[in-house]
Amino acid sequence: MVQKADPRIEEAKLKPINEVADRLAIEGLKRAGRELVGPCPNCGGHDRFSINSDMGIFNCRSCGGGDVIRLVELVQGCDFKTALTWLCGDAPVNVDPAEAERRRKRFEATKNKREREAQSYRQYARRRAFGIWQSGEAASGTDAESYLRLRGLPLAQIPPCIRFIADHPFDKKIAGQNRRLHSGPAMIAAIQAPDGRFSGVHQTWLDLSQPKGKALIYDPDGRPMGAKLVLGPKRTGAIRLHTPEGAKTMVMGEGIETTATAWVSDAVPKAAYWAGVDLGNMAGRQVREKGKRHSGLPDLSDGSDGFVPPNWVQQLIYIMDGDSHPKDTHAKLLAGCRRAMARVPGLASKIVPSEHGKDLNDMIMGEPENG
Repeated sequence: MVQKADPRIEEAKLKPINEVADRLAIEGLKRAGRELVGPCPNCGGHDRFSINSDMGIFNCRSCGGGDVIRLVELVQGCDFKTALTWLCGDAPVNVDPAEAERRRKRFEATKNKREREAQSYRQYARRRAFGIWQSGEAASGTDAESYLRLRGLPLAQIPPCIRFIADHPFDKKIAGQNRRLHSGPAMIAAIQAPDGRFSGVHQTWLDLSQPKGKALIYDPDGRPMGAKLVLGPKRTGAIRLHTPEGAKTMVMGEGIETTATAWVSDAVPKAAYWAGVDLGNMAGRQVREKGKRHSGLPDLSDGSDGFVPPNWVQQLIYIMDGDSHPKDTHAKLLAGCRRAMARVPGLASKIVPSEHGKDLNDMIMGEPENG
């Protein structure tokens, strides 16, 4: 294992992440304001991968994110040591002590600046998300309730974490400009941080004339965008659909529909049902192993975020969707289970798969997921 004293670590983290991305020959990235966005070079998902050169970080909604070293690990499918060698050469370079001190100070200054910018952006995004949340109304009697019924989810009482906005804009930055691609009814859901405070908002645009009830939204080139967006910090958070008093078990799927399907079917009586927002949040960062896309081993180092249930949970059950790559999805969820068990004393966990090609909600609707 590479020791923190290795001067290449600071050297690597000072490298501009956009230049590293160019060297890695990541394809399909387009400028969107201050970010580069496009398909993830690891999982291939369209419009889920972004690089922020100001902060020196990247993020994928499925694979997670990190700094330049982590980016090389992700794209090259290698471990930390190999990524460091790829960035800086085979061995630590003997540097004059005075120059080493100058580099250390420059690294600390750059790191602190990026951390301040990242914190500032998180606060800004949280404020925007809370404004959206406050503008919503109770979901009962609205298109949000009709949407849930259309998805086979006739909830006797819609949880207060779900609200509705009758006309909500779908905006995206494209080529540095904010573009309104759609506006219409939307179901919004609060994402809560581990301490229970509001963290972000999950937005689903609706069109009840569609078979699955979700709006069809396209970018200016006619490519489908999907009908969901998350705004505000989501890491370690969850959408808390149902938490009965005295619950000891938690059931979690990626999305609201999957998790609510388990809830209405009473899959585990007296359990809590929380949605994990996305697979990357449920899994957290993994240890990279050479030759493997996903090791199934959680990275438990400081700052390696991923969902961890509260200490009152004695059993964590992850619902595995069957509409994505099964081996990779299982490895990610396995890493999430192992992370949770390492953090919560006495916790047991398991992964429950859906039918191949479907998620749990598709199974009750009787058709494969099509977006």
